[in-house]
Amino acid sequence: MEKINTEALGQRTVRKIMIRILPFVMFLYVIAQIDRVNIGFAALDMNAELALSAEVFGLLSGIFFIGYFLFEVPSNMVLHKFGARMWIARIMITWGIIVVLTGFVQSATHLYILRFLLGVAEAGFLPGIVLYLTYWFRKKERAIATSILLLAIPISSIIGAPVSTLIMDMVQWGNLSGWRWMFILEGLPAVILGIVVLKYLINNPKDAKWLSKEESDWLITELEKERNEDKLVNKATKKEMLKDGRVWQLTLLYFTNYTAMFGLSFWLPTIIKSLSENGSTNLQIGWLSIIPALIGIPANLIMGWNASRTNSHRGHLIFAFIISIIGFAASGFASSSVMMIVLLSFSAIGLYGFMGVFFAYMTFFFTENTAPVGIALVNSFASIGGFIGPNIFGLVTAQSGMFILSGLSVIGAIMVIILKPKKVTIKTPITVEINN
Repeated sequence: MEKINTEALGQRTVRKIMIRILPFVMFLYVIAQIDRVNIGFAALDMNAELALSAEVFGLLSGIFFIGYFLFEVPSNMVLHKFGARMWIARIMITWGIIVVLTGFVQSATHLYILRFLLGVAEAGFLPGIVLYLTYWFRKKERAIATSILLLAIPISSIIGAPVSTLIMDMVQWGNLSGWRWMFILEGLPAVILGIVVLKYLINNPKDAKWLSKEESDWLITELEKERNEDKLVNKATKKEMLKDGRVWQLTLLYFTNYTAMFGLSFWLPTIIKSLSENGSTNLQIGWLSIIPALIGIPANLIMGWNASRTNSHRGHLIFAFIISIIGFAASGFASSSVMMIVLLSFSAIGLYGFMGVFFAYMTFFFTENTAPVGIALVNSFASIGGFIGPNIFGLVTAQSGMFILSGLSVIGAIMVIILKPKKVTIKTPITVEINN
């Protein structure tokens, strides 16, 4: 009877946490994604107005990730020390202000500066949220929790594409171009939500007044048990962690997906426009751009849910890469916008399905002490792909770019296969397996 009550207590607690935390942090990440990639829609008009070449735009799209790379680890260390509430609020308010200012640029130089500063401002947001989820969810719930969080990526495309292009086509107040108003209007929600974070976000379970004492005690006990297990198989100090080859394998593994994700995010509207047989409006291009994201939503949820249910994260990651390999390779032969959208929608099953599973899987390799730096480190180095991906499509044709992304997916699949699980046997005859 006691066991049944404990299980019921656990289920009730997890359900409460999911309802309270996940929709909110997912919505914050939706805003982050819109503000990160809306320059791809702005390019439809902005490039001509500011006389930006394809090479310049590729660099503008990617320079964000240089600032992101440089400041991500320090940002996550500050978050861990001072708490998620204060630091996530700071991140959102500063990036929102920078996006608004982007609406007033007059040259490529202005854009270079502001895109770099946007990366600096946003650095640490995603790894900070992933770290924050480890304060609230056990390993068995993390794949579905991170999958829900990362629904923000396809949802941001579904919302951002039509909204961004609608603003560009319809809003031209005060003699400012539509693309300028897009930046201004889409930057303001980040500032407002940053203020909301200060009131809504709770740093840890012991401070959560919306949990009963027995719920809070159960969660703290469960998480502490897992942290003690982590110490048996993972490097205990940051210095030792940096020497762990598995951490760098995780980094390369995520780099391959990151490069594809953001290369396409910035260039998809332009690719669709170049393949359109007839002239398409910005809004029509926006609607076409959301189709792969629509496919990505169920892929992300189903793979995250099934990985949590079966505890088979590696198998799901390999499957995701196989889908991406096939989809991108086939996209290299696309000769029309319709064919390209269909094939990229297939690729999206692997591209988006990878995300939630990977972020849960990654946390298995760190202890409580190393997680703040480790999670940020993997995300930081992988984010270099956010610089390289847009530049790939700025330097080669769309078809050649697709073949490159397919090759990167092959490397990602190899990394998953090489990344071996570790087991440890403790004094009791129980084997604790930290990853699968």
